[in-house]
Amino acid sequence: MELDWLKDFLALAEHRTFSRAAGARHVTQPAFSRRIRALEDWIGTPLFLRSAQGTTPTRAGEGFRPQAEALVRDLERARRDARAAGERAAASLAIAATHALSFTFFPGWIRQHVQFEALGALNLISDSMEACEAIMLAGEVQFLLCHHRADARPRLDERFESVRVGRDSLVPLCAPAASGGPLWPLAEQGRPARYLAYGSASGLGRILAASGVGGTCEPVFTSHLAATLLTMAREGDGVAWLPATLAEEALARGQLVRAGPETLDVPVEIRLFRSLTNRTGAADALWRGLGEADPAEPPQPFEGRA
Repeated sequence: MELDWLKDFLALAEHRTFSRAAGARHVTQPAFSRRIRALEDWIGTPLFLRSAQGTTPTRAGEGFRPQAEALVRDLERARRDARAAGERAAASLAIAATHALSFTFFPGWIRQHVQFEALGALNLISDSMEACEAIMLAGEVQFLLCHHRADARPRLDERFESVRVGRDSLVPLCAPAASGGPLWPLAEQGRPARYLAYGSASGLGRILAASGVGGTCEPVFTSHLAATLLTMAREGDGVAWLPATLAEEALARGQLVRAGPETLDVPVEIRLFRSLTNRTGAADALWRGLGEADPAEPPQPFEGRA
């Protein structure tokens, strides 16, 4: 059964002749007649009495008419609702971001690049780098926002490209001693007495491991959350290499101080990766806007891990 059959039925019930009803439906009379017959065959009983003067609904036709009207209304509403949902989906964004960037960098950055009044929905998934990569590879989000360093690439493949959207630095920080200096000062070669380390699921942990600044000492505490390491460092439990964007407020308040010289800092990029296959209108618009905002930094195709 087709929706057009119901609309044909209602037109014939209103106009009472095949010629006028076919004209109202903008189809030829033979085609219109075939569709009415097809509807009657599908229902299993005649819906109209035919005569030289025109047509009149049978008792079955009269009973079917209000149900046909309701069906047409419901189907048209369902189609409108489905289209609207599709339009909202096309105007929606799903972004995975590592915890450290979700709390600090993301809110201000997204406000600069997205007009929320024109956006259907924005879904931010905040998790470890390992979990964000899995979400991205599964096609659950269009973008991944993370810290990045060339020698510690994410575990993605050629289906993804990226663009730099900011810069950051991992800085060795600890609580201040009574003198105002670092409670846990680092030697120049970077061997902290108490090392607060990132877990294996952390992208920042991969970056630090690739940079080698953490030295070879065993960590006294491990977490994939930079915010947790910040709290531990602030409470005097050791030294952590923290994103400057995350530690900015604690530094300004004097709750954290440098534990070593700037030569131990690890410069990193903040990059937005996107899927080339999981795309929406809103995702494409955001990507174009990023290229226009920073034409000197064109999108880069993913380069496979060696």
